[in-house]
Amino acid sequence: MRDLLPADRPALVLAPMQDVTDLPFMRVIARRGAPDWFVTEYFRVHPESCPNRYILRSIAENQTGRPIFAQMIGRDLPSLIRTAHELARYSIAGLDLNLGCPAPIVCRKDAGGGLLRSPETVNHLIGALREAIPGKFTVKTRLGYTSPDEFPTLLEIFRRHAIDGLTIHGRTVSERYQTPVHPDPVKLAVQIMPCPVIANGNVVDARTGLAYLEKTAAAGLMIGRGAIRNPWIFSQLTAAFHHTSPRVPTYQNLREYVLELYQEIASETPKFHPLAHVQRMKKTLAYISHGLPGDFEHDMRRAKTPEDFHEICRRHLDRPDPLPAQPPLGSKLFCGFEALSP
Repeated sequence: MRDLLPADRPALVLAPMQDVTDLPFMRVIARRGAPDWFVTEYFRVHPESCPNRYILRSIAENQTGRPIFAQMIGRDLPSLIRTAHELARYSIAGLDLNLGCPAPIVCRKDAGGGLLRSPETVNHLIGALREAIPGKFTVKTRLGYTSPDEFPTLLEIFRRHAIDGLTIHGRTVSERYQTPVHPDPVKLAVQIMPCPVIANGNVVDARTGLAYLEKTAAAGLMIGRGAIRNPWIFSQLTAAFHHTSPRVPTYQNLREYVLELYQEIASETPKFHPLAHVQRMKKTLAYISHGLPGDFEHDMRRAKTPEDFHEICRRHLDRPDPLPAQPPLGSKLFCGFEALSP
C-alpha cells in the first residue's frame, strides 16, 4: 500500500458501505474530488458463493482513474482463498479482509466484526490468506468486540503477518456508531505496525479529519458516512493539507449532487420502478438530509413518487446559501464527532 500513498499529504480513501458506495456513487463522488483509492462493498464469501456480479462492475467498469481494493467478508478459509484467487484476475490494487462490520446478522455468523471474538481464528485466517495472496493484502478492523482493551492482542496478530495496510475504525463492534472514536489505540497501531495505518470513523468535515490525523499520526483517513453527506470532503481535505482555500458548497450544489446520484443509480437499475427508486434513494438521503435546517429531512422521508422527490429537492435546496459544515451537535447519526473537533 505504501506505493499508493501520496508523497505530499495523507491518503484519503472512500470507506465501503454496503448498498450505498456502489459504482454509480463512485462515479458521482469522483467528479467532486476523488479519493486516492476506493474499496468495494464487501463480497460475501461462503462455500456456495461466487463474486457478486454487480459489485464486480465497481472494478471492471470503474473509470474514475483511481485504484480499487476488493473487500471480502466471511470465515470459511477455503472459500476465502478461492474467492481471493477469483478476484485477483481483475484489475484490483489488492484484497481487503473485513473484520469490522458490526451488523448483527453478520456478527451472528461469526463474520466481519464477529470474528474479533475469536483472536485465534483471526490469526489463522490472516496468516493463511497472507500466504495465499501474492499481491497486496490489507485488513479493516475495529478495536475489539466489546472493549478497546482487546485491541493490543489483535494488534500483535496483525503485526505478526506481513499485511500491507491496516484500516482501523476507532470503535468496538459493540459501540457500532453510537460513541466518539478512540484515537489512542489507532495511535498505538501507527507506532508499532510496520505497514501504513489508515484511521476511520467520525470524520464529517476537514476539521474533524485534521484533528483525527493530529491525534493519531495515521498515514491517511478512510471516510464513509461523512463523504455521503459531503461529497466535497476529499477535495476540502486536500485543500487543507496544501493550505489553500477549500470549496464551500451551497444548497444548490447539494441539489445537483442529489439529482445526479438519482440519475446515475436509475441508469444502473435493470428493472426500473419509479416508486421503488424513490425508496432506494432514501437510504442515501438519510445521510445527506440529516441535520439540515428546515423540514427537508422530514419531507423526504414522506416522499413516495419521483414528482414528490424532485419537488422536495427544489423547494428545500434551490438556493445559493452555503451548507453547514458539520452535522448538528448531539447528532444520533454522526454520534460523537464533536469529540474530534479542535
